[in-house]
Amino acid sequence: MDLGINKRKTEHIRLCLNDNVEGVNKTTGLEGISFIHNALPEIDFNDIQLETTFLGKKVNAPFLVSSMTGGSELAEEINGNLAKAAEQKGWAIALGSTRALLESDAHMNSFLVRQHAPTAPLIANIGAVQFNYGYGARECQRIVDLTEADSIVLHLNSLQEITQDEGDINFHELLPKIEEVCKKLTVPVGVKEVGFGIEGTVARRLFDAGISYIDVAGAGGTSWSQVEKLRSKDPLRKAAAEAFNSWGIPTKDCIVSVKSELGSAVPVVASGGMKTGVDAAKALTIGADVIGFARKLLQAATESEDAVIKAMDQIEMELKMTMFGIGVKTIDELKNTNRVTIMGRSLLDKS
Repeated sequence: MDLGINKRKTEHIRLCLNDNVEGVNKTTGLEGISFIHNALPEIDFNDIQLETTFLGKKVNAPFLVSSMTGGSELAEEINGNLAKAAEQKGWAIALGSTRALLESDAHMNSFLVRQHAPTAPLIANIGAVQFNYGYGARECQRIVDLTEADSIVLHLNSLQEITQDEGDINFHELLPKIEEVCKKLTVPVGVKEVGFGIEGTVARRLFDAGISYIDVAGAGGTSWSQVEKLRSKDPLRKAAAEAFNSWGIPTKDCIVSVKSELGSAVPVVASGGMKTGVDAAKALTIGADVIGFARKLLQAATESEDAVIKAMDQIEMELKMTMFGIGVKTIDELKNTNRVTIMGRSLLDKS
C-alpha cells in the first residue's frame, strides 16, 4: 500500500488553503470583457432561469465543482461537503485524481461520493500521463465503476509533474492511448488542464481522438507549478519552478481559441481563476457551456455543507444579477447577447 500519494494530497490541500499559489502577473483575461447595462430590462427578476444540461443530465445552473482532491482524511470531509452541496443545488461535480483510489486502500470514501450526490452529474478523474505508467482503459473503467461516475476526465498536467519531486514526466505519444480509452469506455471521456490552459489546435487533436468535452482550465487562478515549488525538496527544481510563475494561457483566450477551432462541436468547460458569477457570465458570452469553480469553494468545504451552499448561492445570485442587468432570462439568451464589450469593442455595433 502506497501512502505517499495520500500524504501528497493533504499537502496540496493545505498549500491551496494557506499559501499564495496563484500565478504572478497572470489573469484570466476576463477583465477585458464588460457588459452594457440595460436600464430597461423589461423582465421580472424572478423569471430568470439558470437551467441547462451537461453530460445528458439537467443541471439547475451551468456550474461544475471542479476537480480538487481525494485520497486523504481531509479530502473525505471536503468531498463529502462538496457532493452534498452539489446535489442540493443541482450542480455537476468532479473528483480529484482517482489514481489514489486504485493505489491505496486509505480514504477510499473520499472518492465514493455518489451516496451523497445520487442525481448530480459526477465526473471521475485520472492523469493522462498514467497511460505511460501502466494504466489504460481497464483501469479507467474500474474507476468509473467504483465511483459510479457519469464521465471521466483525463487531466493534462505536464508543468505540474515536472515541478513535482515525485512527478511522472513521460508524456510521449499519449494521444493514441487517449483515443483507445475513448473507444473502450462506457461513458464520455473529457480532457482538462490544471491551470495552464488548452487552446484550439490541441483541442482539435483531442476532439478528433474521441474526446467528448474540453475543460480549458486556463491560467489566472491557482498555478500548480507554484504549489509544487512550495512542496519541493529539490533546490534545482524549486528554483526553476519560479521562472514559470506567470506561465499559461489565460482562460479567456483558451475559450475563444477552442470555440474558434471547434465551434459547437464540443462542449467547453471554463475553469481557471473563476471567482464570481460575473466571471461566469463573461465566460458564457464568449463560448463556454459550463463554468468550473474550485478554490472559490475549497475553504467553505473544509467548514460545512452549509458553507458550501452559501458560496454557491452567492455565485448563482451574481450570475442572475448580471443577467438582470442586461435583460436576459435564460442561459441561451445570455450566450447570444450582444450587450457585451470585448476589449473595448461593443457587440451592439453589429445590430
